[in-house]
Amino acid sequence: MADPLIVKICGIKTLDLLDATIEAGADMVGFMHFPRSPRHVSIEDLATLISAARGRIESCVVLVNPDNSCVAEVAALGPDWIQLHGPETPHRVEAIKAEAGVEIMKALPIGSADDVAKVTDFTDIADRILLDAKPPKGADRPGGLGDSFDWTLLKALDPSIPFMLSGGLTPDNVVDAIRSVRPMGIDVSSGVETAPGVKNKRLIEAFIRNARSVA
Repeated sequence: MADPLIVKICGIKTLDLLDATIEAGADMVGFMHFPRSPRHVSIEDLATLISAARGRIESCVVLVNPDNSCVAEVAALGPDWIQLHGPETPHRVEAIKAEAGVEIMKALPIGSADDVAKVTDFTDIADRILLDAKPPKGADRPGGLGDSFDWTLLKALDPSIPFMLSGGLTPDNVVDAIRSVRPMGIDVSSGVETAPGVKNKRLIEAFIRNARSVA
């Protein structure tokens, strides 16, 4: 029997939407701590959200190429996960993991066969791998752009490597994504929004319901 699919809703900013996400049956919730993101939350708000999530749902704070003081500040809040969504090297991921004492998810951008080949550099270091769409050149942030990537590229990935899938997922395409890619989990942010950073409770519910419908 396969493990149940992990569903992560990322970019939650308010307690109301945190409650709605938990009620809808998500397994993980992601909070962005990256000022350039429309989903950014301050350290003060992070503390409140992580505290409210504790014991109810796994919390994950998304950081982009953080310095040591940022890692320490976030780790002190006690999230279940820190997600690294920048150009962090395997060596840097290892260092952050040692320093934070928190499970680390590493997001890797996929846009070509070369990108797929690099996944194995991180599989023994990160606690979990998240495969996301590679942002276009000149993009001001590394994710949450609503783009998907060519899932057939993942046919070249070692099938023994578990990963979560992100990038352009919506309530409409999540069933197809799960059937095509067979990830261990899925992660959505912009696909359940009505505007950048504005989550919609009904879209969150529809996304989770559709994802859970895949046997």
